[in-house]
This record gives sequence, C-alpha cells and structure tokens, in this order.
Amino acid sequence: MRLLVMASGNGTDFQSIIDGIKSGYINAEIAALISDKEGAYALKRAADNNIPSICIPKKKLKGSFYQQLTKAVDEINPDGIVLAGFITILNEEIVNKYQNKIINIHPSLIPSFCGKGYYGINVHKAVIEYGVKYTGCTVHFVDAGADTGPIILQEVVKVEDNDTPETVADKVLKLEHRLLPYAVKLFVEGRLKVEGRKVIIICSRR
Repeated sequence: MRLLVMASGNGTDFQSIIDGIKSGYINAEIAALISDKEGAYALKRAADNNIPSICIPKKKLKGSFYQQLTKAVDEINPDGIVLAGFITILNEEIVNKYQNKIINIHPSLIPSFCGKGYYGINVHKAVIEYGVKYTGCTVHFVDAGADTGPIILQEVVKVEDNDTPETVADKVLKLEHRLLPYAVKLFVEGRLKVEGRKVIIICSRR
C-alpha cells in the first residue's frame, strides 16, 4: 500500500511511521511527504530516508494553496493519507475523494480540546487551564469538519498537579508515537470498518 504523509513541523509522528515500515511492523511504503511549511524538519526527515517530498507553502501561495495541494495529491494518487501533525484543514475535494482513507492524529481526547485553533501546545495549555485530570491522544478518520471524523483509537495519560503544558505535551507525544503506527498498521491490513460514527477493529486471522 502506498501512503502519502502530510506534516507541518518537526515530523516525529512521521518518523514513527518511517520506523514502523522499516521494522516490518507496517507493510506499506511512503510514496511522498507533503508539507505546508517551508523549513519544516519533516522535510529533512524525508530527505534522510530517501522519501520524495513536496513543500506547498500555505503562507506564500495563499489563494492558490488548495489548488496546488489537490493537484499534488492527485499526481501522487496514494492508497491512503496520514496527517502526522498537519495543521492545515483539508479541502472538501480531497476529503470526499479519500473518504475513510485519511487518518489524523490529535493530541487530546476528542471531542475535548479539538477543532479550529486547537493544535500543538495550544491544546496542552487548554488542558492545564481547564484542570482536567486526564488527557491523551486520538487517531481518527478525517471528514469535512475539524477533528470531527470517526475515532479509530484513543489512549489516556494522567495530568498531575505539577504538570505544565510542556510536560503534558511530552507525555502525549510518547502515546502518539505508539498509537499512530498501530492505527496505520490496522488501516493497511484492512482491519478498520466504519459503521456510522463507530470504527470497528477487525481481529486478524489466526
């Protein structure tokens, strides 16, 4: 299976997929990386691993950004798309074409602390300010909304009294590096079945 990965920043979630493929845990190949930000370290990770990459800088392109993004995705023609820390909300054309084939990782327990404006450290600041006792991360399929698609996997961490947004971010990131490759593995193996808002994980054959 050919996967397209999209990332906006450091690309540690992207690296977790690379490592999963290299180890044989995920039976797939990364066809390309797309980044919407110039200088994103994810682009270097792609180069270091001989993965083709495309930078489509959203700030520079402005009005033509989505046209170029759609064109790039069409040319790559992947079997699935993984948003590994991709800040941009995808346009309707891509979402409709790849229904239940786009996976996103979000650093909270959806439906809490998600949607527009909730990304990166902003999520963890909101977690601390609200005073919740538990947070975590969510892997979900992408639909037309912002972080509203059917949930594939979730995992929880405890928020301690002395935690800061930064320490919570570290805890959650460790979960992401385990949960995202697992979700991609399930997707690649055809073990995810969407029924309405529920995602059923199909047991592997013995």
